[in-house]
Amino acid sequence: MANDKRTKGGRVTPKGPPASGRYTPPIPKAVKSSPPWVPVLIGILLGVGSLVIILNYLDVLPNGVQNYYLIVGLVMITAGFITATQWH
Repeated sequence: MANDKRTKGGRVTPKGPPASGRYTPPIPKAVKSSPPWVPVLIGILLGVGSLVIILNYLDVLPNGVQNYYLIVGLVMITAGFITATQWH
């Protein structure tokens, strides 16, 4: 009796071209790839930003411990993350 209440499964969308009739061509492969220096830039930004923050807390940088160095390090790390999200 449970089989009587079953609905038929299958395709939900109709076959054929999209309803609007528009075709979006695929993006060329040359457009998708980033230059080879982008991952190097990501590594430099993340590494130097982290290094600036660590050296600031170790009191190695000139003028002692300052918030300016912390802000510079955080901005560099943020720029590294933003660059990483744009990398293909």
